[in-house]
Amino acid sequence: MGDYCLYQPLTKTDKITVVLYRAGIVLSASVIATMAAMLFVSPDNMGLAPAEGFNILLMLLYFSVGLSVFFIHLYMGNYKRNLRKLYFIAIAALVFIFFSGGGDALLYLTTSRLAPLLMLPIAGCLGFITAKEAFCFKLIEGYLLALIMPFYLLLFASGLLPATGIRLGLSLIAAMLVVFTLRKVFMPIHCDIGDKSAYR
Repeated sequence: MGDYCLYQPLTKTDKITVVLYRAGIVLSASVIATMAAMLFVSPDNMGLAPAEGFNILLMLLYFSVGLSVFFIHLYMGNYKRNLRKLYFIAIAALVFIFFSGGGDALLYLTTSRLAPLLMLPIAGCLGFITAKEAFCFKLIEGYLLALIMPFYLLLFASGLLPATGIRLGLSLIAAMLVVFTLRKVFMPIHCDIGDKSAYR
């Protein structure tokens, strides 16, 4: 469990890594919120952004989640290693998405029924982060996000979601991420460090 106690003085490295970890969370929430907003700009074509803009947002999302993955503080080193492995799988899936779309990720994700499933690894990484924070600091929306994000992608891939459902689903995820982010980023920095003697 997370603790608000200050167990030891923070080093410069402690502070930098926490800032980078939280920056990843902020950027992830910002990117997904931007994507959700774009769904309402142009109702035709499901309101998705032009190819170039979507490509940039998608790469920013993977970069931001990567920041949090590589700078997360976990007592169990095994969890951290497995999380990084999942992130590398997510990167490989992203490369496949770009390759299959001829450099146009948007085209592939909106024309291939199974394409959204390739985003499950990155959703798993972000979901792990939100669930970890939910467990440590009782941020209940973190648990909900960990469940809703992959479920949303599964529904998207199944074709059961109409355009309205796609827009509303992503908007719900974005709103929950913003709430989660606002509750997380203003915590004292030492909360993310905890008792370093427990790390293994």
